[in-house]
Amino acid sequence: MLTLLHASDLHFGKPHRPEALEVFRQFLDGVSPDLIVLSGDFTQRAKIPEYQAARQFLESLGDFPVVVTPGNHDVPLYRVAERLFAPLRNYRKYISETLDSVTKIPGLSVVSLDSTSPHSAIVNGRLSDAQLLFAAQAFSLTPAEDLKILVAHHNLIPAPDFEPQQVLPGYQKCLSALAKMKVDLIIGGHLHRAFIGTSLDAYPQPPHTHPMVIVHSGTTTSTRGRARERGLNSLNLIRIGKDEFSITPHLLREVPGEFEPTGTHTFPRIQGGTP
Repeated sequence: MLTLLHASDLHFGKPHRPEALEVFRQFLDGVSPDLIVLSGDFTQRAKIPEYQAARQFLESLGDFPVVVTPGNHDVPLYRVAERLFAPLRNYRKYISETLDSVTKIPGLSVVSLDSTSPHSAIVNGRLSDAQLLFAAQAFSLTPAEDLKILVAHHNLIPAPDFEPQQVLPGYQKCLSALAKMKVDLIIGGHLHRAFIGTSLDAYPQPPHTHPMVIVHSGTTTSTRGRARERGLNSLNLIRIGKDEFSITPHLLREVPGEFEPTGTHTFPRIQGGTP
């Protein structure tokens, strides 16, 4: 059994909640995950002090393996010259020099793609053909027994609630390409509320198309929760077994001051595996 801890939208800066970060750290230490996924928006305005605080947090994680990806807030919005000519300069200095990455641990292959688009779609993001090819090449080298996971900040399907939102432009093309790669799980953030769905919820495809589970975390450590998570913080705990994997969303409750589970969603592994 493998354990993944998925958090997102830490938003170091004005909306960051240090008390939520401390509870998150306690939760992390109690779980001791095999892998941590942090799906973007480390900062609020991509400022150096915000990035320095995020870097300090990452260094405090010690030996836990971590997968990261940038979010739209990790790109300067109002510093236009920087956004046009060096949009992820601070991210690459303080978080990760690599924007598209491959992480492998026994039983898992994780591809993380930078879905920020500073020049054309600041809020909604983009994934390019070159990035999809990068993912396809990485997953083509994945052992058959591995669970294939794609991480990107922006959402490829809408959240199933009343608050309207846009999805990443070209999402149909992306979902079709990822289905051909036999991706099992897509992990993201961005919408500031947690939800779980499948690729077929938003983009029905022909029978026998490979279905993909899509899971988003709300904001784990900021005041920017939205819709049904307004003012709340959340994260996901993912357990991966040989024949199935489960996702358990958690909400931070003021009393007793802990991240508590809100339910568990279990999905069969289509190809099986040996975690």
